[in-house]
Amino acid sequence: MDYTKLNVSVLDAIVSLNANAKVGVTTEDDDTYTVEWLDGTAVIANSAIDAEVTRLKTEWTNHAYQRVRKAKYDLLNQFELMTDDAANSTTTHAEAIAAIKAAHPKP
Repeated sequence: MDYTKLNVSVLDAIVSLNANAKVGVTTEDDDTYTVEWLDGTAVIANSAIDAEVTRLKTEWTNHAYQRVRKAKYDLLNQFELMTDDAANSTTTHAEAIAAIKAAHPKP
């Protein structure tokens, strides 16, 4: 899985702005969409929706290093590494974590 890409939809943005929104969204392409507001849901301006799409994409991009780190951490058998380090007086676990952090630094 590519942890660096995200396709934020208009619906994602609407739900982020109003979790209880009831809508129908028709997209014609990446920049053109029509929203049908259902069951008395308050209308959200297209400019606010577009701004929320941009905010969500930026947030996703800014936290990419965390997702990549987590995926790498999940591949480690950390409990075994820590147990072996304690038994053998080694620092394999700490070195593995440091290597992941160095390879995927905070921005």
